Amino acid sequence: SPIVMDELFDRIIEVARTGISILMVEQNARQALEIADKGYVLVQGANRFTDTGKALMADPEVRRSFLGG
Repeated sequence: SPIVMDELFDRIIEVARTGISILMVEQNARQALEIADKGYVLVQGANRFTDTGKALMADPEVRRSFLGG
């Protein structure tokens, strides 16, 4: 449910703020990239894009292909 996912992401942010690194594999690219220090976007199992979460969300090709616009 969206409420559970929001709570989970809140806990992930809390853990990350302590300095612990987190590797997350998530289908909701928008929500994951919003909190990611660094993101990797895989296409057919190969790394296609690497950047900060913020930069990936701003990338026109990433937006068009993975973020619905």
